[in-house]
Amino acid sequence: MPKMKTNRGAAKRFRATGSGKIRRSKAFTSHILTKKSTKRKRGLRQSGLIAECDTKAIKRMLPYM
Repeated sequence: MPKMKTNRGAAKRFRATGSGKIRRSKAFTSHILTKKSTKRKRGLRQSGLIAECDTKAIKRMLPYM
């Protein structure tokens, strides 16, 4: 059997935590930042976890994660 291909777009966006959950970065951080409050922008720096319902789809895109 040939190797499975990793979805490269997903590989750049998601990483696994030590416990096996999938970490993601927050959206809305690239531009139009002047109207967003400092508190909101500071919160967007933190990474988040994907929802449990999306885990199966992400793991299918990243077979070697």
